[in-house]
Amino acid sequence: MSEQSTFPKSTIVLLTTAALVVVMAGVKSAEPIVTPFLIALFIAAIGAPPMLWMTHRRVPQLLALAVVMFVIIGMALVMSGLVGSSLDGFSRNLPEYQVRLQSISGQILQWLASHGIETDMARARSLLDLSAAMGFVGTAFNRLIGTLANAFLIFLTTAFILLELSSFGHKIREISHNPDNAMSNFGRFSATLNRYLVIKSLMSLATGLTVTLVLSLIGVDYPVLWGIVAFMLNFVPNIGSVIAAIPAVLMALVQFGFAMAGWVALLYVIINSIYGNVIETRLMGRSLGLSALVVFISLVFWGWLLGPVGMFLSVPLTMTLKIGFEASSETRWLAVLLGAEDDLEPEPHPPDAGPANPIIMPLPMAEPGRENSDQG
Repeated sequence: MSEQSTFPKSTIVLLTTAALVVVMAGVKSAEPIVTPFLIALFIAAIGAPPMLWMTHRRVPQLLALAVVMFVIIGMALVMSGLVGSSLDGFSRNLPEYQVRLQSISGQILQWLASHGIETDMARARSLLDLSAAMGFVGTAFNRLIGTLANAFLIFLTTAFILLELSSFGHKIREISHNPDNAMSNFGRFSATLNRYLVIKSLMSLATGLTVTLVLSLIGVDYPVLWGIVAFMLNFVPNIGSVIAAIPAVLMALVQFGFAMAGWVALLYVIINSIYGNVIETRLMGRSLGLSALVVFISLVFWGWLLGPVGMFLSVPLTMTLKIGFEASSETRWLAVLLGAEDDLEPEPHPPDAGPANPIIMPLPMAEPGRENSDQG
């Protein structure tokens, strides 16, 4: 007679939580290794559709890979050159901009004092510190550029991932106990992820180009830099577009005054609303399947775990977990918690269910023959 040892649910939950904490600590300590690999996966997911399109039209695989990698490396070099030149010029002129902004802050404090509003001058000046406002963006760029400094490893990993595209499906089928279910989940995940990344990349590119064009027409200094900031931070959900607008609005305030700064802020709101809330929402549809709260929490969690790279990839990483939870009946409830309300199936209402009020009780039926006797 074989004995089967079972653990209490509380013990299982405790062990699972401890294992999760150990895994997160390992990932955080291995951030210099994990983040380049995640960036390579991100780049490969964007480059996969054009490469598959070429291979399906009988273009040799190595030639298709060479074309895709040439375009990716070319775009990376152009963007890094634009960012480097713009940051150099901005850094040289930053003291002059800071003096102008301090003068504007002094005028604001005098106006407030004339209306009987006492403020802490040192604290108010620190809030209008242009270098402090650029601190978050600068730190994020520095860490991201530090990660991208190992560009050879990233692009080499991307190339190998793209080469493995054709055989990856066969490997998933071979190692799975339920090949049809595994391939269905993998196909749905890859299609959803590719759709999200392609649409998000196009919308971010359109946002960056529009910001660059609008700021150039207005005359704000370094429009290319602010356009690249808008492009990069548009991948960060919820707060990315707000952070991207702050330095450009402060620059317009320094150059032209409050009226133009207000117009620049309004233009940012219009641009992000058109691309983010109208066009992107229509293109995405319900394919994302994550609630707004989960998107924000994932932004905070992955940003803490992996830094700026985790913030950029918070939505794809959370989608990976959601689809993985959906594959098992034991963890499907976690996928439901991560999902959006629109994905929930409405509760069925049975026809002719009668009154829903439990206080109303059905009347008792009359006994046979009782009605005739009463009439008699």
